[in-house]
Amino acid sequence: MAETPTTLRLSLKIRLLLAAHSFGTRAAIRSDHTLNRSVLNIFDRKAAASAKPINGVSSFDISVDPARNMWFRLYAPTSTATTAALPVIIFFHGGGFAFMAANSRSFDVLCRRLARETNAAVISVNYRLAPEYKYPCQYEDGFDTLKYIDDMSFESFPASLDLGRCFIAGDSAGGNLAHHVSLKACEHTFSNIKIKGLIAIQPFFGGEERTESEIKLVGVPLISVERTDWMWKAFLPAGSDRNHSAVNVFGPNAVDISGVKFPATLLFVGGFDPLQDWQKRYHEGLKKAGKEVHLVEYPNAFHGFYCFPESPESSLIIGEVKNFVQKQSSLA
Repeated sequence: MAETPTTLRLSLKIRLLLAAHSFGTRAAIRSDHTLNRSVLNIFDRKAAASAKPINGVSSFDISVDPARNMWFRLYAPTSTATTAALPVIIFFHGGGFAFMAANSRSFDVLCRRLARETNAAVISVNYRLAPEYKYPCQYEDGFDTLKYIDDMSFESFPASLDLGRCFIAGDSAGGNLAHHVSLKACEHTFSNIKIKGLIAIQPFFGGEERTESEIKLVGVPLISVERTDWMWKAFLPAGSDRNHSAVNVFGPNAVDISGVKFPATLLFVGGFDPLQDWQKRYHEGLKKAGKEVHLVEYPNAFHGFYCFPESPESSLIIGEVKNFVQKQSSLA
């Protein structure tokens, strides 16, 4: 594990927000790996879509499958000076497969910022949650949404979308989801979508062993081994362990991707994230499989830092995503 600072530097505002989030999560989870969603929803503030631009971005909610509560929020920048078609970032939110939603306020702010500052259309996908819906429901919802987008006409929207420049992105559990959806997409022939890259922001991976970062980083914000153990139990089918291929993607039950045309990957890792060793193993696994992968590390970043605009690293990550989208979009 790379050397990290000994003290996490956070503003008082971020500390208070993290404390409220942690309190709400602790109050909602149960020892039998179920959730009190009524309690959880008190602490998960939602944001409505707004066709009227907010900070230069309009947003629209589009239903995919009401029976599965599948829908997405499309963010279209309106302050752009160009009339050219925009690249598309298809984003999967984090939350351990059990928490949050596409309209959670923190993700609404993040996706709105991504759309504005990267000059891209952002499609934030809402999918079914564990423990009510376990693996592989989330992956099925993600891939089915991809097929829906591929067949959809966007002529009525305020910006032109170029599905030939699509990027699959996600944070934490959404980063895990983005990997598996991208892998499944490699086996499918789309009519319009062409995936130009994968953006994995502190993706949620794991395994049966305890890594150095999981042992060492105790008491850091949002993530602990007790919490991630709960999430994996809530997500995985009964009888599965953390070496399941959904969790430990390059572990003993890994799927060989060496022969798959997997997209170029941009991977973000934080120095105060207990999951960082698993993320670095993901980086090594992609490299060993012959895939293009770019690792970006922020030594003072905790898990979920990008959802806090006050964090200095949150601006850095937006810039890296913008550069990656521009570079990959320019390739044939």
